[in-house]
Amino acid sequence: MNRKEIRILKLTDLAKRLEGKPYKYGAKMSDAPDFFDCSLFTQYVFGKAGVKLPRTAIEQAMTGKKAPLKNIKEGDLVFMKGELGRYNKYFPQGIGHVGIYLGGGKIIHAERRRITGKYEDIYHPERIREEGSVIIEDLKTFLKKKKPLSVIKRYI
Repeated sequence: MNRKEIRILKLTDLAKRLEGKPYKYGAKMSDAPDFFDCSLFTQYVFGKAGVKLPRTAIEQAMTGKKAPLKNIKEGDLVFMKGELGRYNKYFPQGIGHVGIYLGGGKIIHAERRRITGKYEDIYHPERIREEGSVIIEDLKTFLKKKKPLSVIKRYI
């Protein structure tokens, strides 16, 4: 195995070990490895593999080397608009979510889900609750849920 392959293996192994960790919107580095949002998850995992990434998904998408979907490789980051897209002149379609491609048609990411319902709270009987976790899922499912695909970037 060469140095590049070892680095990719290190980051994908760590990412898989973090599966199930809870989601926290706006999580900070001090929250890791106990809580993650999508971009903190990628920043943390890549950082442990010796690759420094900026904090937010759109900032991360500004770095790295662009790669086509047909040539996606293990360790690539997949950026989507998601629910909370951020916009700039380079990504007018928006970037709001990011995941790490694991190979074999699988991706891992910190996913947020919004749940509306009635809760045992007399002051706020109908509240939106956010929950989620780091999950592994099929890349095709991910692309369908978080559409549209904004860009794929390679860092290693």
